[in-house]
Amino acid sequence: MDVLRGARIVLGVSGGIAAYKSVEICRRLVDAGAHVSPVMTKGATKFLGEATLSALASEPVQTELWGGPDPIPHTRLGQKADLIVIAPATARVIAAYAIGLSTDLLTNTLLATRAPVVLCPAMHTEMWEHPAVADNLRLLRSRGVIVVDPESGRLAGGDLGTGRLASPERIIAAVAAALGPKDLAGLKVLISAGGTREPIDAVRVITNRSSGKQGYALASEAVSRGAQVTLVTTVDLIVPAGVSLVKVETAAQMQDAMTAEAASSDVIIMAAAVADFRPVQAAENKLKKSDGLPAITLEPTPDILAGLGANRRAGQTLVGFAAETDDLIINAEKKLAAKGADLIVANDVGAESVGFAHDTNAVSLIRPDHAPRAIALASKAKIAAAVWDEILQIRSHNSPSEPNR
Repeated sequence: MDVLRGARIVLGVSGGIAAYKSVEICRRLVDAGAHVSPVMTKGATKFLGEATLSALASEPVQTELWGGPDPIPHTRLGQKADLIVIAPATARVIAAYAIGLSTDLLTNTLLATRAPVVLCPAMHTEMWEHPAVADNLRLLRSRGVIVVDPESGRLAGGDLGTGRLASPERIIAAVAAALGPKDLAGLKVLISAGGTREPIDAVRVITNRSSGKQGYALASEAVSRGAQVTLVTTVDLIVPAGVSLVKVETAAQMQDAMTAEAASSDVIIMAAAVADFRPVQAAENKLKKSDGLPAITLEPTPDILAGLGANRRAGQTLVGFAAETDDLIINAEKKLAAKGADLIVANDVGAESVGFAHDTNAVSLIRPDHAPRAIALASKAKIAAAVWDEILQIRSHNSPSEPNR
């Protein structure tokens, strides 16, 4: 969050019930060292008092184009802003921004800036799913606006659905990402995440303990640093803003998805935990205990990483993961040589707070002709940042016309 220190951020608040959540967003931005200039629409003041944000922000709330000491407040705000974040963004504000309709101080400020804009929609499910809202957001995304999609849960009125404002953590992360370094700009990145599920019958599967959290962290870090990211995943986690998602379940489906995207990708990271074996034949119906112990014949699943290594194109960087419980470095070095990868990220999943299901990880980065580099226990976001730093080092030392070996 160091990128927030000293940043001038306009916090726009529009008229939805989620306006009260802007208080926490404002507090976190200020605590991180940002200079926050709050702008509220008239509708927002129906849900939140101006005094609250004025007390927490770096300067008093502004609501009007006219009558204040500054004759052109929208120009001052738009030109001086390092970033504008709208949380919540109502359907009205989204529509006005999309068509360039300047009806109040907030929409005028949006049109008077060249700074990055982070839009955080919040509205009832029926509104969120309306084709007009979807079209407006599609247009804004095409112009480079960062959209932090809403979450599912309890909405105003008591019913459940998609449309509630994203969590403060996600919004602050999106703001920090928009202000952060763009050293991956121009790179097309392909990442896999989660554990594959190989069917035994209509109910049961062979799988593993992978949560997919490290793969998602790698995708989030990459897109925040300017990469174009495709994430092939077996798990349902919150998708980082700007990431293209491909859902799969089995190793064969993951192989097909990764192969389809691989040729056009500059960096490929196989962070998924692919099952090593699958039943030769899955039963169409549920196997009954009363029928006795079933005879299940297993066969190896495709080695996706090895296949990607065998078919890699010049200039492509290939990264694999090794989840081990013993002989971590030895096994990771063997995998590095066998798969034709540039980097193996190895972690001891038997260690405390490391690997599967945890929010933290500790890894060793294994490269050809390099001593292993240990990354101590840290959040998976920080591990992801360290992995990307290593990938950039690898790419800087390899000719773009030669495989990265």
